Amino acid sequence: MPKVITVNPQKCVACRTCENICSLVKTGVCNPRNGRIQIETFDEEGFYCPTVCFQCGEAWCAQSCPAAAIQRNETTGALIVDEDKCVGCRMCTMVCPFAQIFVSNETGKSNKCDLCGGDPTCVKTCPTQAIKYEKVDSSQLDRRRSMAKRVMVAAQTETD
Repeated sequence: MPKVITVNPQKCVACRTCENICSLVKTGVCNPRNGRIQIETFDEEGFYCPTVCFQCGEAWCAQSCPAAAIQRNETTGALIVDEDKCVGCRMCTMVCPFAQIFVSNETGKSNKCDLCGGDPTCVKTCPTQAIKYEKVDSSQLDRRRSMAKRVMVAAQTETD
């Protein structure tokens, strides 16, 4: 059973450590906008939720890529973007139901969480342990996807 990144929004204090460290590790620049993990903030409600790629089983991002630039790492289960193959068409960003694929302003290529090769830096540096990297059973995955769909619907309603 592969490990996945799980989040506990009740523990998140929106310190943005995860975004900054991810950006630093992946781009060499400490800029939360460049992180592959993002904090959704609801300041009025005092609610903060780290969001990260679900490494979906169906992987619409990989299926939609005309350059076959997104492949699953069999060891970690992560979907990896090969920037040498990516043509920057943004098809993957359009089909991701959770908006967890980003386009680099510097390269114009897609990028997303790759689980840091099985040792996610965001997890190791989260001061409140709101982010974990753990094995989950199928019922947990079902609940996780259900929660993600509710967040997605709420986000779509908010933008309408």
